[in-house]
Amino acid sequence: MSSTLFRTKKVEQSILDTEEPEHALKKSLSALDLTVFGVGVIIGTGIFVLTGTVAKNNAGPSVALAFLVSGVVCALAALCYAEFASTVPVAGSAYTFSYASLGELPAWIIGWDLVLEFALGTAVVAVGWSGYIHSLLDNAGIHLPAALSGRDGAEGFGFDILAALLVLVLTAILVVGTKLSARVTSVVVAIKVTVVLTVIVAGAFLINGDNYDPFVPKSQAVPASDSLQAPLIQLMFGWAPSNFGVMGIFTAASVVFFAFIGFDVVATAAEETKNPQRDMPRGILGSLFICTTLYVLVSIVVTGMQHYSELSITAPLADAFKATGHPWFAGFISFGAAVGLTTVCMILLLGQTRVFFAMSRDGLLPRFFSQVHPRFKTPHRPTILLGVLIAVLAGFTPLSELAELVNIGTLFAFVVVAIGVIILRRTRPDLHRAFRTPWVPVIPLLSVAACLWLMLNLPAETWLRFAFWMALGIVVYFLYGRSHSRLGRHEETTAPTPTDPQN
Repeated sequence: MSSTLFRTKKVEQSILDTEEPEHALKKSLSALDLTVFGVGVIIGTGIFVLTGTVAKNNAGPSVALAFLVSGVVCALAALCYAEFASTVPVAGSAYTFSYASLGELPAWIIGWDLVLEFALGTAVVAVGWSGYIHSLLDNAGIHLPAALSGRDGAEGFGFDILAALLVLVLTAILVVGTKLSARVTSVVVAIKVTVVLTVIVAGAFLINGDNYDPFVPKSQAVPASDSLQAPLIQLMFGWAPSNFGVMGIFTAASVVFFAFIGFDVVATAAEETKNPQRDMPRGILGSLFICTTLYVLVSIVVTGMQHYSELSITAPLADAFKATGHPWFAGFISFGAAVGLTTVCMILLLGQTRVFFAMSRDGLLPRFFSQVHPRFKTPHRPTILLGVLIAVLAGFTPLSELAELVNIGTLFAFVVVAIGVIILRRTRPDLHRAFRTPWVPVIPLLSVAACLWLMLNLPAETWLRFAFWMALGIVVYFLYGRSHSRLGRHEETTAPTPTDPQN
């Protein structure tokens, strides 16, 4: 039984499956498209919100160093993703990589987790986008009925019509084709990056050098935490983590790390890339470098414009311009945030549907969802199904509940991919690797250690929710996936006939 649970799918077979006409996705993306996708999904609320939160509570002006640390942690994982994505250019990202290196059950667990992560992430972003649009409409004197805002002020029935409409419109765009979605993303990302660059350039003229003193504020003890990290640190090393100081930078890095989550979504589009061996590493690493640079520059500017102790928690960039006598920038930044969240929502939705599609094509989910559209060559069935479900979720679920999105699954996927690189190097050294992660196994092991460290910073309830979802996934696998697995059924039909002992 254990041999069937950890049976691996050969890389050659995974690539061969992508050539079947009824399951073949259209190859239309370039390295530029992938880089735009990466920038589009990474730059979101993190650059507009987290900067103020961690500067005020954890690191002061040294929040720029926290972004740099998080960027390095993500780069370790990105190097592993780049090798896999160029070697196994198949939809599904960490799910497909795990199937080729660790086996079917680990692959199922990762795929099951990513579907949930991307679904909830899309809903969260859609509701956040709706909030920005409501704010802009209110400033213009336009007020939607409370029952259609789905939030404060609604008695009884409440449905966030804007959040639901956004998801449905983006679903339609993804059904038509990834090239169209790439074009839409390119336009939106251009607007978003223009807003960010304008903030950096304009803010640079408003910097007061006194606000950088001290650059690394004096260390302060942290109150009791519900994360697993604090008691573990105290048990192992005899001291408790602190805010500010050098340790405050690392504490802040654990928080701002989640502003980078999304670069791995680029890997889900490997099968739709014209030259994945060359373009996937460029798209993954290029987008991560661009976003890290922008994050560091924005954090330096905003902490120079306003003292870190006075920064806003909810809208630090906008309020920093208000504090320096430029209130009109608040609306400009809100517009940029709303535009930015549009691309984040679309690319998360794209990533989720590709993972679902890959699992369906392998038989672990109903193969009905693995048929591509005869004209657009996109996985229209899972896209429509998941789009409608997420639209309903975003419309009815309050933001306070959606905000509890579990990021532990993404970190867990990073760990699995890093381990998978080491294993596949040993089991399939003959594979052609257009991009090779340097210093294996050092880089993958560093990635594993860094991700586990950040996972320990998450609340205990998050670990419990993660364990529950994984347990549910294992039940579904044994009730359906294991018996319908395409790999398993192929093994059964091609197994040799037992020899008659009398012969």
